[in-house]
Amino acid sequence: MIQGLRTVIYPVTALADGAAWYAQVLGKAPYFDQPFYVGFEVGGFELGLVPDGDPGSAGATAYWGTADAKAEVARLVALGATVESDVTDVGEGIKVATVRDPYGNLFGIIENPHFDRNKVG
Repeated sequence: MIQGLRTVIYPVTALADGAAWYAQVLGKAPYFDQPFYVGFEVGGFELGLVPDGDPGSAGATAYWGTADAKAEVARLVALGATVESDVTDVGEGIKVATVRDPYGNLFGIIENPHFDRNKVG
């Protein structure tokens, strides 16, 4: 049974630069930092970086929670991301947006006032 998001892995062309960029995005250092993988703990989930593969939007888009989607998009753009799809209210107060990180990966954010992680089993 699927229990929820655990890890999203993004390929980057320069692992040290990618780790530094995501450390700014997440406001914390990685808990695991090796030449083959860098991992960040983010609210009980993991954002991982690998130094191989092709950055881009092939595959699924992971959406990371935020309390204020508009402010988060502005912050990510200030850190070097580019807006792919601006903040959109998709109904019932849920707002989503996507940006591209400096490596071309799609990074989704979601503001969902109905999601209470403490109630998810």
